[in-house]
Amino acid sequence: MFELETLRMVWWILLGFLFIGFALFDGFDLGTACLFPLVTKNEAERNAVLETIKPFWEGNQVWIIVGAGALFAAWPFVYAVAFSGAYFVMLLLLLTMGISRPVSFKYREKLPNYFWRRTWDWLVFVGGFVPALLFGILVGNILIGLPFRFDSDLSLTYEGKLYELFSLFPLLCGLASIAMLAMHGGAYLATKTYVPIKTRALFWTQFSGIVLIVCYATGGIMIANTVIGYQVTSVIDPNGYSNPLNKTVIQSLGAWLNNYSLHPSWMLNPLAGFLGAIGAVLFAFLKFPRLAFFASCISICGIIGSVGASMFPFILPSTTHFNSSLLVWDASSTKLTLMMMLVAIIIFMPIIMLYTAWVYRVLSGKIRVEEIKNKH
Repeated sequence: MFELETLRMVWWILLGFLFIGFALFDGFDLGTACLFPLVTKNEAERNAVLETIKPFWEGNQVWIIVGAGALFAAWPFVYAVAFSGAYFVMLLLLLTMGISRPVSFKYREKLPNYFWRRTWDWLVFVGGFVPALLFGILVGNILIGLPFRFDSDLSLTYEGKLYELFSLFPLLCGLASIAMLAMHGGAYLATKTYVPIKTRALFWTQFSGIVLIVCYATGGIMIANTVIGYQVTSVIDPNGYSNPLNKTVIQSLGAWLNNYSLHPSWMLNPLAGFLGAIGAVLFAFLKFPRLAFFASCISICGIIGSVGASMFPFILPSTTHFNSSLLVWDASSTKLTLMMMLVAIIIFMPIIMLYTAWVYRVLSGKIRVEEIKNKH
């Protein structure tokens, strides 16, 4: 039987794995949707681009469903705060990624009318662009913290306003998220199509990669110089009962960089984020789409990993009542719950990975405009 400390750490790592899996797999079809109006010039090309993602998007969304479910089950305090403070954002994610995108895939083919299809085409774009933006905004707000507090009986009070979620740093993270997924989607699209779609996809991979590098560097400078981080100054029992109030937390400028001094090997995360993006731009310029896609995958792993590495052990800081901040060690479910979840993930995660690998192997070929233009 694992100790509670071990289970908490295992689930923190597993959550990172699940969110990286979502960004790698569902990220390329969100990115493709973001680029949809930019890489297509006629109906045949639009049909071809949609054919590159339609067989995969439903299976890809399993990653975010499992990841979000695991996050809220493993750390129920996070669930309470997230739905109190970011309910509108969660609803907008559901409307765009969960409803707009699948409906637009199905309904655009119901009528051969130009205006009908163009309307649904723009909803395909919205279903990719808006979630990409919102995911980045959520990450930005997690890094700067949310205004919430727990009373002595652990009842939650959220003290923020909706517009406060859209401050400068979260918007920068939103732009970085769009650029990251557009880079990933462009590289993927270049591996699945032929000229001229491939040429346009490679161009937007380069453009998006450059934007990502600039945003990522700017974000790092802001984290070092303007974004207030958090650190725990009291002793914490990693095996103790979950109570967010049993600690002392202070704000400190540059605190999100402390872990890199304590664990120098963690610097591999931001390094991979930068080098992967640079590699994606370079390989796209040299017209090596598969290498560009691989480099994009490395960049995504590094960027998401750097968020987790910077914040550990924080999951969600409080900007108004620092001691109410949620940590890996003091906001989790019980030992039994975490153990049961671990057994479930050990059983079902290999199944998800196996059928994902099988689907991608079966549908690994490229899409020709001529082959599908008469099917729509």
